[in-house]
Amino acid sequence: MLLCIPTVKLFGFQQRRNFSSLAKCFSLTGKSPLEPQTQASLDKDFIPWLERIAGAKITNTLSIGKSTYGRSLFASKVIHAGDCMLKVPFNVQITPDELSPDIRVSLTDEVGNIGKLAAVLIREKKKGQKSRWVPYISRLPQPAEMHSTIFWGEDEFSMIRCSAVHKETVKQKAQIEKEFSFVAQAFKQHYPMVIERPYLEDFMYAYALVGSRAWETSKGISLIPFADFMNHDGLSASIVLSDEDNQLSEVTADRNYSPGDEVFIKYGEFSNATLMLDFGFTVPYNIHDEVQIQMDVPNDDPLRDMKLGLLQTHHTRIVKDINIFHSSCDTFTIKEVKSTSGKGRGIPQSLRAFARVLCCTIPQELNDLSKEAAKNDGRLARLPFKDRSRELEAHKILLSHINRLIEDHSACIKELEESKCYFVSQRFAVRRKMAKDLLYGELRVLRSAAEWLNHYCTTLFSVTSKPILQSLQ
Repeated sequence: MLLCIPTVKLFGFQQRRNFSSLAKCFSLTGKSPLEPQTQASLDKDFIPWLERIAGAKITNTLSIGKSTYGRSLFASKVIHAGDCMLKVPFNVQITPDELSPDIRVSLTDEVGNIGKLAAVLIREKKKGQKSRWVPYISRLPQPAEMHSTIFWGEDEFSMIRCSAVHKETVKQKAQIEKEFSFVAQAFKQHYPMVIERPYLEDFMYAYALVGSRAWETSKGISLIPFADFMNHDGLSASIVLSDEDNQLSEVTADRNYSPGDEVFIKYGEFSNATLMLDFGFTVPYNIHDEVQIQMDVPNDDPLRDMKLGLLQTHHTRIVKDINIFHSSCDTFTIKEVKSTSGKGRGIPQSLRAFARVLCCTIPQELNDLSKEAAKNDGRLARLPFKDRSRELEAHKILLSHINRLIEDHSACIKELEESKCYFVSQRFAVRRKMAKDLLYGELRVLRSAAEWLNHYCTTLFSVTSKPILQSLQ
């Protein structure tokens, strides 16, 4: 997940990406517990090295230490809210420009910026001690420390088979393999005597590192040494700013820190699905959880072609999705519905519109929806059916679909809870907990949607039934 660093000239709005592994995991409080005995002297040579190649001071107030979850940054002296804690010049940020022009041309558009920067890491790692970046690369998380679902084994992967993360992981691995083929060919062509052909595992590891740690700037993407060590606090307002005038990235404190305190920034607001695939960890109770669901027009629907044509023409199912998933025209994002009696915020209007289209049984109903869209804003089936019984039927279709997802999630969770794991590796235990966090969060979202739909359907049924009851009296 790559998000933008705002420039100083623009807004103080932070969008961040970096969760390298469980080493950057949330605790229940959103902060990393400290190990005081290790925080004072770890990596004491790193900052001098970085400042030497930068030709500038990186920090006067921070030191590298270690918390339970990995390398972290701590206050070495009193820091006041508003103080600039670090400045990392652009000239010590790693970008795809580190590749030779010949390689960049060979990779063309078939390899994205993440893949190109992953190729940089592979090339630098193959150089060993001759690499300019060896002090930084040697401090990056190792494959065994990374828990993105692209590294999960079959037994681990099956734990989340009911979630959209399962399918998206398969897609992401396929994309990585595709880009690897181009990178391998380029390396073989241009570095035959210097670098051996990179293996897929190497590229996947480098790709995951870049995808979880890189920042997107006005000049592309980059890895920012030292800033990588900052951990997340959900309550933090500290941000990473890109100062184009002074050619550096900087972080300003949002609170006061005493010597020895760990300093934090806020990475962003991501669902567990995003955290799991892109960053390799989850949050026990994530208020940003959401569920990706797919709905299709059945192949045996007599009006299938007409419905698909209208949906495409009126763009009913376009999804605005800022997270990892590449939403197709039949994919929707459901967020937690806070109130059963409210307007159903959290259930996309496009999803409810899709259900209305599905329940149409004659061409005239579809033509009426098309005319209604043309009279309004062009979006299909956004208004409730005037016929309350048809509106009820449409939402029953949606409720039935969500109830099936609830059953699937409940079955997977039951299987996880009932499994007897007396002797398991630490890695499996971590990933099993991640699976639980994901599934429980998605189940919570699905149940909130089902509760609202039940209430809405009950209300529609009572209104629809009144005329019938009155006619019987």
